[in-house]
Amino acid sequence: MKGGEVIYWYNGKLIESQTLELDINDPGLLYGATVFTTLRVYENSLDSSLTNWQAHCDRLQLSLQAFTWQQPDWQWIHQGAEILIQHFPILRITLFPDGREWIIGRNLPADLTKKQQNGVKCAIAQPEFSRNLPSHKTGNYLGAWLAKNSVQALAAEEGILVDIAGNWLETTTGNLWGWRDGLWWTPPEYVGILPGIMRSQIIQWLQNQQLQVREEPWTPELVTGFEAIAYTNSVVEIIPIHTVEQASGSLQYNPQHLNFQQIRRLFSMTTVPFWYTLK
Repeated sequence: MKGGEVIYWYNGKLIESQTLELDINDPGLLYGATVFTTLRVYENSLDSSLTNWQAHCDRLQLSLQAFTWQQPDWQWIHQGAEILIQHFPILRITLFPDGREWIIGRNLPADLTKKQQNGVKCAIAQPEFSRNLPSHKTGNYLGAWLAKNSVQALAAEEGILVDIAGNWLETTTGNLWGWRDGLWWTPPEYVGILPGIMRSQIIQWLQNQQLQVREEPWTPELVTGFEAIAYTNSVVEIIPIHTVEQASGSLQYNPQHLNFQQIRRLFSMTTVPFWYTLK
């Protein structure tokens, strides 16, 4: 790809453009009526176990069935993804109600390694900044976007979404993890969180290592007892959180906690992706 060019896949075609043309009455444009998934490609392969391609497709399929939307051409989706992974380590696959597919790519965050090593600061978002239809990853992401932007005034990298009782749910881009009492904790799906692909991978990985995972609501009392917390998603893997700003004061956690290695070992099962060698 030449410098400055932008490529993406849309409706069965590879397109070089900075823009995407949509009908002015497209429900995806008017209402955010799309579903999407974002995945990181390991070993430059959709077949890598860490890429978890099938799990991402399955989650899209579940949302399409729940909304009774038209099925896309899955061969086109696979074809477009195979082309774009030659240029990008991260893909975002978006599906429209009428079966159209749209795939874009991007690079890993430049400061990802620093965040993984040192952790980040988060802040509690206002309860009204909730995610719409939280069990589905839809194009109506305004609540999470507003939450993330609202905490930047506190120099926070991420917002933590909460319910009206003040229970912590998830960050604006990932699922929460905490260590206390000798085991891992994560909020359960029934409280209204996105069932993240990476979250499911980590739960299965830890259980396969005979490590207990406790899925319980993160009450304001529970979170004060964590030794370490982090958030995960399919792009950043796991990022520790060293500070959480809230109305009652800040909470401090250990971003270098040794037990983070239990989760990080999941990502060491593969070779270094080819794009790392280009940097």
